[in-house]
Amino acid sequence: MPAQRVTLITLGVADLDRAKTFYASLGWSPAEEQDGVAFYQLQGLVLGLFGKAALAADQGRAGAALGTGAMTLAQNFGTEAEVDNAYQAALDAGATPLKRPEKVFWGGYSGYFADPDGHVWELAMNPFWPLSDDGTLTLPDAE
Repeated sequence: MPAQRVTLITLGVADLDRAKTFYASLGWSPAEEQDGVAFYQLQGLVLGLFGKAALAADQGRAGAALGTGAMTLAQNFGTEAEVDNAYQAALDAGATPLKRPEKVFWGGYSGYFADPDGHVWELAMNPFWPLSDDGTLTLPDAE
């Protein structure tokens, strides 16, 4: 089994119902739900939403104040228009705008928003990283 992989990303959220409503507004639906956690099947990995207090306890640090914003989750798209549409959908769903999509120095197009719990998402179009028909990203040299 390859060591260089991620299978699950879990986001700590203040209000699970609010978080699920936000992601539902973006067209996401949980593949599995258990008491206090929701799991979303992505391509090759799973995204979990877990109450912050329960997540801290599960990590063995009950009472820890979990932060946000020190990492970025990203979705790549095939066109600038798709980036713009996804960005507007996120704002319409209640996201906080951080940086409107724009052409960027590295030759692509990207913008940032924060979900209701402050988790930062980048929406980007990278002309150097073509996407497969199902939206999967594989770096050109990794094929």
